[in-house]
Amino acid sequence: MVNKEEFEKENVFGLGEKNPYGDYFIGQSYLNFLSKVDDIGLSLFNVTFEPGCRNNWHIHNASKGGGQILICTAGKGWYQEDGKDAVMLTPGKVITIPANVKHWHGAAKDSWFSHIAIEVPGEDTSTTWLEPVSDNYYNNLK
Repeated sequence: MVNKEEFEKENVFGLGEKNPYGDYFIGQSYLNFLSKVDDIGLSLFNVTFEPGCRNNWHIHNASKGGGQILICTAGKGWYQEDGKDAVMLTPGKVITIPANVKHWHGAAKDSWFSHIAIEVPGEDTSTTWLEPVSDNYYNNLK
């Protein structure tokens, strides 16, 4: 899925704009707002990662409810929770991330990748951005 033109045919929810949270990513990502909290009570985004792009470790905090759901739609990527092995992401894979769990996600080094991100409503929600996923660690994922 290295070829951007092939990927764009599969990425039915669209590339969107450069991600405004890019400071918390290694590489380039894009964000396409599919709905906003004001529209239906929760946020729904299509997030696209160029090959090799991934976000930093982070936590979706909440005192009640909260967390995130990822629905993989195109390309290949990775997801990892702290203390667990990384999981390969492909179209159709759904990842449920409970609140207060340290994790990261992004593209495989040789593929574009997109997922829909659903921010689960909760109380006292926020995101804590942490350290980057090191190149050495990431480049050795198989």
